[in-house]
Amino acid sequence: MTTAATTRTRVAWGERLPLAARIAIVYIAARVVTTGFFLLASALSGPGSRYGIAPSLEKLALGWDAQWYWLAAVSGYPVDLPIAAGGHVAENAWAFMPLYSYLSAGLGFLLGSWGAGAITISLAAGYGACLVLHSLLRERIGASAAMWAVVFFACGPLAALFQVGYAEALFLFFLFLAIRCVQRLQWTWLYLLVPAMGFTRPGILAFALFLGLYGIHRFLHRRTDPLPTRDIAHLVALGGLSVVVGFAWQAIAGFVTGDPGAYLATELAWRRNWLGDSSGGFLPVDGFVQAAGFWFARWGLGAATGYVFLAVLVLAVAALLLFSPQVKRLGIEVRLWSASYLVYLLLVFFPQSSIFRLLVPISPLWGALAVPQSRRWRIGVLALALLGQWWWIYNMYALANAYWQIP
Repeated sequence: MTTAATTRTRVAWGERLPLAARIAIVYIAARVVTTGFFLLASALSGPGSRYGIAPSLEKLALGWDAQWYWLAAVSGYPVDLPIAAGGHVAENAWAFMPLYSYLSAGLGFLLGSWGAGAITISLAAGYGACLVLHSLLRERIGASAAMWAVVFFACGPLAALFQVGYAEALFLFFLFLAIRCVQRLQWTWLYLLVPAMGFTRPGILAFALFLGLYGIHRFLHRRTDPLPTRDIAHLVALGGLSVVVGFAWQAIAGFVTGDPGAYLATELAWRRNWLGDSSGGFLPVDGFVQAAGFWFARWGLGAATGYVFLAVLVLAVAALLLFSPQVKRLGIEVRLWSASYLVYLLLVFFPQSSIFRLLVPISPLWGALAVPQSRRWRIGVLALALLGQWWWIYNMYALANAYWQIP
């Protein structure tokens, strides 16, 4: 049999497998690679790392923010806010939503530890997110390109999040399901998914903006894409629910602690680690403006250069979402979600080393990189994704000894 015939036979055999099985093979292979990266990071971890010499995989998986989720599960949320030496609110568990923490505790009760429950949920949710991502993209860019997007997603620079004690994988699963529901105009499930997202990880206010923009888009195109009263009613109701859920955790934190500003003060505690007491209170967009000046001054380029860079970056991203043919192929739902989430980050976030992790919810944009059919292009993107993954794991888990090495 010739090489070409053998290749065709293998492809045909692969295509006969159920889609869920093919995605499972991709996902398991990606997790094996990530595990190899973690083992290598452990071997390279030295006395200067926060993890020490040759830490176990479990210790790596349950480091950083996983400790806060664990603390929320075993100790609950503080009634009295901790106060730092400077007199302001210190870091505490109120910055971390409860759903992932408590689900991990429940499953961990059966498996023997909170960590076992947390990692199992992350692994399962990551696989589920891959399945839904393929469904999101298949009708827009084709089955082959959608599978490549899943490969990029499963092997991406932040793919380690699928096997550590972070809430991102669970949030992505809920999020992709929610966007898919909007694509298919299946509104009922969103009444469950919106609260699930909102109590898993911050970001539900971005979904409220997405629903609003989607409703405007449908209204403007109602002559070619009819907008029935039923859809209007659901969009208004779900948008309102998203806003209520988005502020619910702040209200709960304020009620429990007796301090209406407890949640915002807690979030700002992390910003003070970078800016000190000069960070002030919360103002929309102020975090990005402060960061532009802070980082470019630290890099010796001057704060003014940072402000110019920020303006150019915002315009460039907007142009990409509006005009890139590859991005437009993904459909209006993915584009509007990506725009909404990036606007949300611009409004509320102070960019630092966690910015890479905070960008994971726009993962459906991997589909744009999967659109070109060149095999060399796709393999090149995969190689860069894996290189980025190793760079992230090496810095955040092997070295983990500098101010910017915080995932």
